[in-house]
Amino acid sequence: MSVQRVGIIMNGVTGRMGTNQHLVRSILAIREQGGIHLPNGNVIIPEPILVGRNEQKLRALAEKYNLEKWSTNLEECLANPEYPIYFDAQTTVRRAESIKKAIAAGKHIYCEKPTATNLEGSLELATLAKEAGVKNGVVQDKLFLPGIMKLKRLIDSGFFGRILSVRMEFGYWVFEGDWQEGQRPSWNYRKEDGGGIIVDMFAHWRYVLDHLFGDVKAVSCIATTHIPTRIDENGNEYECTADDAAYATFELEGGIIAQVNSSWAVRVNRDDLLTIQVDGTEGSAVAGLRDCKTQHRVNTPKPVWNPDIENPFNFTEQWTEVPNNQVFENAFKIQWELFLKHVMLDDPFPWDLLEGAKGTQLSNLGIQSWEERRWLEVPSLELQGVK
Repeated sequence: MSVQRVGIIMNGVTGRMGTNQHLVRSILAIREQGGIHLPNGNVIIPEPILVGRNEQKLRALAEKYNLEKWSTNLEECLANPEYPIYFDAQTTVRRAESIKKAIAAGKHIYCEKPTATNLEGSLELATLAKEAGVKNGVVQDKLFLPGIMKLKRLIDSGFFGRILSVRMEFGYWVFEGDWQEGQRPSWNYRKEDGGGIIVDMFAHWRYVLDHLFGDVKAVSCIATTHIPTRIDENGNEYECTADDAAYATFELEGGIIAQVNSSWAVRVNRDDLLTIQVDGTEGSAVAGLRDCKTQHRVNTPKPVWNPDIENPFNFTEQWTEVPNNQVFENAFKIQWELFLKHVMLDDPFPWDLLEGAKGTQLSNLGIQSWEERRWLEVPSLELQGVK
């Protein structure tokens, strides 16, 4: 057995998502299982170094998880050949600059999305990485959620027949911070700091829609700031300058219509924080983060609209759960393992920086549609002048 150790510079993992999903449930989980075991008997073991601007947070995080290596000097880490991979989970406004430095240092790039604050910035990163010949990938975690994977299984089996429409509901009530502490950081609600639900979520919706149903061809979006002021982490009131809810309609390849509501100002009365209903000529399904249920045409009830009597149907009981039929691991961990095998073994990894740029493109078009109050076409993206 040969052990292949690979150093990873992990920048910005002191935040909630970076700590929980990327550090603890992905990289540390891979280490705890003894690495990534390959068919030939070899093992890939990630060796992280934590990087950030706050020495106190880095030291506390390293001590909590028994990690020896951390640094506040990104340039020094990038100059170290023992760390060929750079990972970025910083806030959006900081991400592009650091990724450029990492590409210039010859590092392979893996990062959160959005990859930049605008399409031009995202395309620049994809172009620079391509020209430098470094491998690159963008986190697209929702593709590896159990509910989404079950939904993909149904699509691939032809269960739906011709898919007609998609309805997605996402969100929950984020407390304002006065009588209960908010569940999201305050920068999410400041446009100047890269906040906003369109910027945050449309990058997800792009890869979900493209991967499951077909390319997004057009978008119509309206957004708003339902909660005008909130309380920050220091107990100070601040003005919310970014959108906290967006209501969009997408036209997909093949004429499929997708309606997608995203809100941090909605109270949940559905099966999960994210639900995706797909209706087709042969059947329908509703997927959440982990579960998926179906209703085939032969099991579809025949209700009649009659408001003068009590509803005789229990509609929610008329759906059938899709079985697991496999063990589902953490979605972030699955993609981390795929990226590490891409770097070390050259295994395919289609979710690159150009795919990340498509998410930024849709966010930009969503904002433009909202501002101009009109439908916008979504042009195809490709890198120009890159060999």
